[in-house]
Amino acid sequence: GPGRGSVRTAWCERGIDFEIHDDLVFNVKFIGGCPGNLEAISRLVDGMPVKKVVELLKGVHCGDKTTSCSDQLALALATASNADKGKR
Repeated sequence: GPGRGSVRTAWCERGIDFEIHDDLVFNVKFIGGCPGNLEAISRLVDGMPVKKVVELLKGVHCGDKTTSCSDQLALALATASNADKGKR
């Protein structure tokens, strides 16, 4: 189903906004973080299935951190997608 997601994080990016429609990802917007790279990620994942985005981005680390902006997006999408499935 259609849905908007928004997560606030304590990492480089301060938050991520996104939409999920029919299990597809749209309108990803990172607040903070590395602007060029994150805009590129947002464009690349637009219209992609949630499951595929999570598979591609989950577990990506940034430097010596245990996560990254893209990993945080994957976690937020997985959480939102699972929450949506629980409502059906």
